[in-house]
Amino acid sequence: MEKAKLIERRKLKGFSQSMVAEKLAMDVSNYNRREKGQVKISLREWERLSEILQTPIEEIFESDDTQVFICRDSSTVHYQGTNNIYSVPEYLLETQRKYIEHLEDEIRKLRNKL
Repeated sequence: MEKAKLIERRKLKGFSQSMVAEKLAMDVSNYNRREKGQVKISLREWERLSEILQTPIEEIFESDDTQVFICRDSSTVHYQGTNNIYSVPEYLLETQRKYIEHLEDEIRKLRNKL
């Protein structure tokens, strides 16, 4: 799947693919395959892209085939915080959705009994 947000941000910043590829220490064809979604972009590469484009990672990140949650932790004043990216397989999310539906159905039944 093409990384539309990444491509849009790169162009908005005025960077060519070769400029970004050079900063990532890879050739243009390798970077091009990443933008086209033919090769997965590693977490470290997403972090570097965020730095290169001077953009928060959540504004350029696009998952390949799972739901992804980006958690920013900056709970203390003197701590810079962390960016944690969690990939959750779709089947786990679907299981949770079904369980939530089941609980909501139980709540409806209990309310009707009152």
